[in-house]
Amino acid sequence: MRPSNAMNFSITPGVMKKFGRTPWKFQTTFQTPLENLVRFVSTILSVDERIESGIVTIHRIVFEPEKLGALADPGTLSFNLGHDCSIRANGAEEVHALLRTALSDWVDFLFVPTPRRFVIYADHDEYTTFYANSKGSLRQVALALSAAGFREISDYQRDFRL
Repeated sequence: MRPSNAMNFSITPGVMKKFGRTPWKFQTTFQTPLENLVRFVSTILSVDERIESGIVTIHRIVFEPEKLGALADPGTLSFNLGHDCSIRANGAEEVHALLRTALSDWVDFLFVPTPRRFVIYADHDEYTTFYANSKGSLRQVALALSAAGFREISDYQRDFRL
């Protein structure tokens, strides 16, 4: 039997396509600091301490995602990670672990927290883009990351066409 707080793996067809067609009003991008992911993720999640769950949906795999694969409950059947595969984490500690692990693997992915004040698209080229439909939600996360010393990529506009 799986523990109630185990991460849930599933296939969610069309999630990435829907994301690519969503008209986001605001975006900002930061360099992903691979050497400092714990603090980077902590800063992101500190912006809204009400975050109770999060879902990572894989868009593209560059190299086999061994770290993400290790998050699967060892008591379950093996699960093939690929396009539109989603991993759901519940609770602050698991959400932190999931986002940190996804950022450290060679995958491009979407991260959607609950509640959803912003969403993240991160790629294997070490860019983390935040999207929001409220300027205030985006500004809050950007200010927190900048204040913590993380590098914003000025004038970067991710053109997302799937």
